Amino acid sequence: MTGPAPSTGTVPAGPMLSMYDPIHVGSDEFGQPFYIRLIYKNLLAAGEPGGGKSGLLNTLAAHAALSTGSRNVLFDAKQVELGMWDDIADEFVGPDLGRAIITLLRLQKVMDNRYAWLRAHRRRKIEPGDGISVITSIFDEIAVYATVLGTEQEQRQFVALLRDLVARGRAAAMPVIAATQRPSIDIIPKSLRDLFGYRAAFRCTSDGSSDIILGDGWSGKGHTATAIPPTNQGLCYLIAEGGTPRLVKVAYLTDDDITGLAHYAATLRRTAA
Repeated sequence: MTGPAPSTGTVPAGPMLSMYDPIHVGSDEFGQPFYIRLIYKNLLAAGEPGGGKSGLLNTLAAHAALSTGSRNVLFDAKQVELGMWDDIADEFVGPDLGRAIITLLRLQKVMDNRYAWLRAHRRRKIEPGDGISVITSIFDEIAVYATVLGTEQEQRQFVALLRDLVARGRAAAMPVIAATQRPSIDIIPKSLRDLFGYRAAFRCTSDGSSDIILGDGWSGKGHTATAIPPTNQGLCYLIAEGGTPRLVKVAYLTDDDITGLAHYAATLRRTAA
């Protein structure tokens, strides 16, 4: 039995992912692959240092970097958790609150323009066929921007702009991913927490801290991040809006993995340009 002759041409390398696709983030408690659909939603991750938040952020950053029609804006006060993705980011903000505010104001303007476009076209949200890029904003350690850097007035402005982006960015194809080591009311008030469709609670030191992330009352029902062993890094309770917290083991990328993926993503973007 014969078939068609093999092609002698080459298939150009290119990303096969989209931010509209389900994103693989790890495995559930039964060892099955676990996916989330981040588009039109946001994600908040919190827990004590070393719990695995950076693994989740880098896994999501990798998917965004390798997706077509995708742009990233990164905020990293420590500069090293997301720093290896800086070459493919539209903007990389380090420990500079003034620059963070300016960047958020620019994102706000883009968001306003997109909503004006949607209104003109009698639409309620941007969809894949529109040819408009997905802009993913990733924040590592929002507490540094909200409580440490700059003046109190600047901190309040940062929080207000972040809240606006989280609240209105979803339909404009501008999802937000944020992480903090301090799951407390002053950093994550309930009004802000409830805007995140996905919330991941890595190991916490108290039931109250776990509930701040997942939602009031979940610790009393047996879903508390205090039960996560400190030696099991990357394990978290992840809840989707309207759902029940589920144990998820987040996928882990080594520094070499991230460096290779970031280089590949940068090459793809230069080729496309």
